[in-house]
Amino acid sequence: MAHLNVGAPRRVHLPVDLKVELTEDEGRLCNLLDECTQYLKAEKDVSTSCRIAGGWVRDKLLGSQSNDIDIALVGMMGYPFAEHLAAFAKSCGIETGSISKIAQNPDQSKHLETATLKILGLELDLVNLRSEEYTTTSRIPTGMTFGTPLQDALRRDITINALFYNVHSRSVEDFTERGLDDIRQGTIRTPLPPQQTFLDDPLRALRCIRFASRFGFETVPEVGECLKKTEIHNALVSKVSRERVGEEVSKMMKGHSPLHAMQLINEFDLYDSIFSAIPLEIKNTFSRTPEKVMLSLQCTAVLQALIDHSMSSPLLPLHQALLAVVNNDATCKSRLYLACAIAPYIGITYEDKKKKTYPAAFSVIRDSLKLGTQNHYSDGVPALFAASDLLKSPSLDDERFKTKPERVAIGMLLRQKSIHNPSTGSHWSSSILFSLVRELGPLYDASSDMISEEADKIIRVYNEFAARIEELDLLGVADARTILNGRDVGEILEAKPGPWMGQVLTQVMEWQLEHPERTKEDCATWLKHAHSMGLLQTDFSEEPIRKKARTA
Repeated sequence: MAHLNVGAPRRVHLPVDLKVELTEDEGRLCNLLDECTQYLKAEKDVSTSCRIAGGWVRDKLLGSQSNDIDIALVGMMGYPFAEHLAAFAKSCGIETGSISKIAQNPDQSKHLETATLKILGLELDLVNLRSEEYTTTSRIPTGMTFGTPLQDALRRDITINALFYNVHSRSVEDFTERGLDDIRQGTIRTPLPPQQTFLDDPLRALRCIRFASRFGFETVPEVGECLKKTEIHNALVSKVSRERVGEEVSKMMKGHSPLHAMQLINEFDLYDSIFSAIPLEIKNTFSRTPEKVMLSLQCTAVLQALIDHSMSSPLLPLHQALLAVVNNDATCKSRLYLACAIAPYIGITYEDKKKKTYPAAFSVIRDSLKLGTQNHYSDGVPALFAASDLLKSPSLDDERFKTKPERVAIGMLLRQKSIHNPSTGSHWSSSILFSLVRELGPLYDASSDMISEEADKIIRVYNEFAARIEELDLLGVADARTILNGRDVGEILEAKPGPWMGQVLTQVMEWQLEHPERTKEDCATWLKHAHSMGLLQTDFSEEPIRKKARTA
């Protein structure tokens, strides 16, 4: 047994001084906002003031750059101010993008109408400072009135996101009196009591986890205790759209430490509220019960130990061929982490109303997370699951590599669509990597951070397989084209294209894998001979018959 060394993530580096340093365009924007409010007061008798709110302020204080800027307005809605700002900018010779309005949706905890506008290369979201009113039995607002900066700050998710930057005074404002200190101390805290904050918008439970994992911050005890409450878990399912949940999960998977996010999700028993909000009619057709949710944490920890080069891992280093894509493709990395997150659903299928079978992972991504094909989540993750079945324990002594010449057997395996398919983001190297993670996951004990010595034996098998792929010059085989295309084959065999063509092209690929030094002419000679000897799997009579059947 050995320690995997996957503790809490390193805390984000803090600048010596917490201060906001504006870029040239940000300075111009602040000047424009200030001048616009002065103009509105003098010429139209409209009083308002502007503050940059939330994440931009936090990131600036941490020394990071953000082009997404939220403008909070005093006593004015975002859309009319956006119209005034666009007109004022035009009078100053500054071009702006079009104005869009995003309506509020209280039923899904989207309480504010927002206007969006691009100006000076910066994306602006404009909203009013708000003060919300509630009934005694619900945290869904019954009304929204214009509020003060303090009231608005108290209604935000966490204190480090409740800071304002006053564009008129060019100063940071901390109305909760906790935000700046919480940045310095690395703390995740809600401005109001956690239960009130989370029931106002249950998505804030996930945002606490995301920011804790992003910055390596710790949740204060009262936040952690509240995150464990069933009432919060149920509210996350019933009050928040699955699209918003999926967006938070995607940001976690792309973030600084997906592992820390999964550790917190497991610690606070939030897994089912996030990943298992699947329609009952689908759940009822599952081929079996999902594995324990701990498997998600085990696989995520193993993946991080294998690919995070900043960690001190006891595991054998991976062959570089297995890391070629994941090291250079952020979408691949986030897809692998999501696959680990929903690992309890590996091997499970469900039936739709037409009795067609699908992988349960597809429903998790489509229904519980609403992520679709962005980052190749809904098509790429099920492919990783299917590929791991084909790639399990790829020992070179395995019978599957003995039935045909080794180069043919390995090459054709890597060309399987579930293993390598650019249209789903699948690459053979990441498919092999996930297969390895799937095998190693159950060997890891998250409670003790210990992994079995058996892990190195398994890694050695995968490394030897990757080394053999390289030795056989098969690193690019999955994208290789057949030496003869369909037209060539049709002309050589004097036959019309048909269903038989795919089978013959497969045999052509097998031939060229077995004879890598041979030419196109050599392949044509072999093809003619194989056809004359009846060695090709063809039935030239199929296509004309099928055409007649379709036109009858």
